[in-house]
Amino acid sequence: MSNVETDPPQVVCRPGGLPGPACDQQGRAPVEIIASRDVPLGGPRAMKVRRTLPQRQRSLIGPWCFVDHYGPEDVSTAGGMDVAPHPHTGLQTVSWLFSGAIEHIDSGGNAGLVLPGEVNLMTAGRGICHSEVSTEDTTTLHGVQLWLALPEATRHQEEREFEHYAPEPTPFDGGQMLVFLGELWGTSSPVTTHTPLLGAEIRLDAGATVDLPVTASFEHGLLVDSGQVELENVVVPTGALGYTGVGSTELRISNRSGETARLILLGGEPFAEEIVMWWNFVGRTHEEIVAFREQWQAEGERFGAVDGYIGRGGPGRNADGLGRLPAPRLPDVTIRARRNPPPQVQGGPDETQ
Repeated sequence: MSNVETDPPQVVCRPGGLPGPACDQQGRAPVEIIASRDVPLGGPRAMKVRRTLPQRQRSLIGPWCFVDHYGPEDVSTAGGMDVAPHPHTGLQTVSWLFSGAIEHIDSGGNAGLVLPGEVNLMTAGRGICHSEVSTEDTTTLHGVQLWLALPEATRHQEEREFEHYAPEPTPFDGGQMLVFLGELWGTSSPVTTHTPLLGAEIRLDAGATVDLPVTASFEHGLLVDSGQVELENVVVPTGALGYTGVGSTELRISNRSGETARLILLGGEPFAEEIVMWWNFVGRTHEEIVAFREQWQAEGERFGAVDGYIGRGGPGRNADGLGRLPAPRLPDVTIRARRNPPPQVQGGPDETQ
């Protein structure tokens, strides 16, 4: 998915920062609540997404650097998803749906359907472009779109990779999980990642509580899609992320509602490299971002081209008549470093519980 904001924020993420106060949760880990902000997904009838990462409070959870949560969206009203070809560098895109279907086409020659409960992972390396369009038979669109920052060792790779995987539900007492990346509670995904991390959908029965074993060296974020959910005895509002930092060997998750709760658990070892994010690019310096933008605008070879995109405006065009998304104007200042907090719960009473 593209970041289609016309004035995308400049984000520089680096390890370090000042530690925040501790918070005692009666023997449980402290929890930092990361609220979402609404972002339009382009066009006059823009589909709204709820974005929890990146933002000033926290820019990374492990290598996870971008979290969009959308729907359930009535496609007949909102028009669905129609994102014309757009570029990416230095990241992997992770598409995960709860309902609906999206057609993906990229400049690596890959095409496929994103379907509920099946992960599609695209590796940009040094450069790729792709389009995303909800299918004609989709009536409700609901899911998440996630980005992973690639480490220095692989962010320049030439290969434009695409992987698809449909995990089997793994039951546990009180619910089930679908592990689409990494490993959780003895269940693992074969999908290729480049740093130690985790991505899983958790479905927690009405009234159930689970003490979920996790990797102590990982920081974790729990995104609530539905249900009245508590993480480590702290309420996490729907659409928000509950963040726990590193050091936990288990996470207590409770569903206080009368219906099944649906959650996305993200985790990973703290990302040790400074990254610069702007629009759809992940790099290391302001100068790199400037070069990426220039090469995209010039239709350079770095990104290739999408063949076969059909948008709402017909073959090769989206509803606004665009055959590819133009890059926004760069700010008139050099991007300055902004520290990502260390992998510990931060802030005062308004930010932690």
